[in-house]
Amino acid sequence: MADPITAAPGASVTTAEPDAIVIGAGPGGLAVAAALRHRGIRPLVLERAEHLGASWRGHYDRLHLHTTRRLSALPGLPIPRSYGRWVGRDDVVRYLEQYAAHHDLDITTGIAVDRVDRAGTASGAASGWALPATGGRVLTSPVVVVATGFNHTPYLPDWAGRDAYPGELLHASEYRNPAPYAGRDVLVVGVGNTGAEIAVDLVEGGASRVRLAVRTPPHIMRRTTAGWPAQASGILVRRLPPRLVDRVAPYIERTSVPDLSEFGLARPEQGLYARVLDGAIPVQDVGLIDAVRSRRVEPVAAVERFDGDKVRLADGSEISPEVVIAATGYRRGLETLVGHLGVLDERGRPVVHGARAPQGAPGLYFTGFTNPISGMLREMAIDARRIARAVARTR
Repeated sequence: MADPITAAPGASVTTAEPDAIVIGAGPGGLAVAAALRHRGIRPLVLERAEHLGASWRGHYDRLHLHTTRRLSALPGLPIPRSYGRWVGRDDVVRYLEQYAAHHDLDITTGIAVDRVDRAGTASGAASGWALPATGGRVLTSPVVVVATGFNHTPYLPDWAGRDAYPGELLHASEYRNPAPYAGRDVLVVGVGNTGAEIAVDLVEGGASRVRLAVRTPPHIMRRTTAGWPAQASGILVRRLPPRLVDRVAPYIERTSVPDLSEFGLARPEQGLYARVLDGAIPVQDVGLIDAVRSRRVEPVAAVERFDGDKVRLADGSEISPEVVIAATGYRRGLETLVGHLGVLDERGRPVVHGARAPQGAPGLYFTGFTNPISGMLREMAIDARRIARAVARTR
């Protein structure tokens, strides 16, 4: 490294070139850094925000992990039992802070890396990676692990007429709690886990009316059945052929989840695992079923466009909510960072993941860019160990 980097309070400062650079100080980046340190490799973790775990700090207040505490720990440190089975947002952040301290990770915050380039030697041959960073610095390392997160860039559809909508329109990433929406008519767009939980949060927080716009009906699973967590089932089915899972899953769903068709939320036509392979994991029920059956949350058709103060839906109907919250997902945001390297697919996701480096890009790894049914934190922990092992073999 050409010159010292100013670290956040409590973080160390590295002046020598690290053995590896990890971009992103969320769960995936911290897990990889710890696994690398365990193998005697010196990683430097770079985080553009002012604190580690920035995405978790920005989530809505009531969020809890949908995966169990025991199956969500990162390598080398269990999540404290006192945090409960379903760990809340603030405790996840606390755990990440404890994790970084426990492993004595070298983390520098407030440093943005916008591009990863191949580094050249004096002879012109490619050798490792060069990362132009905040302040005009160019950091170099033989190994780069990109861990900037699955939910990186909020995606807000470019609905016709949205700019002229006089009500309040926000992405779910801006939602914190229901207090500002008490007594108001709210439309939540999108029925993934975030949209479903925000809709429940709103009705419990006193919104006068809550509708949930649904384009594709989701698979809904109880978070736990007779003490058995849905995550454990997800781990088991990952080893089974997708077609077999899709044949069996409807029978399990019918025994645990009531038919909500009469309330406007039909059972999905596409198989559960087929949806997972398309990137849509099942909705973990944290109150949606009861809220729909009691008609406190009203499923409606997908949003087609805005027309003044009205929202036109796919079935031709129109509604006039005071607030629209778009739980419409995120993009990976990797195009400017590594898109020029030919390592992304048509959806902007890494062509390979985990311990495999893309062809023609030795020393470049990605973690945290899948949304597995078995739990993202669990899979990032597995990735971390595999990436560290792969890096160690190349030294």
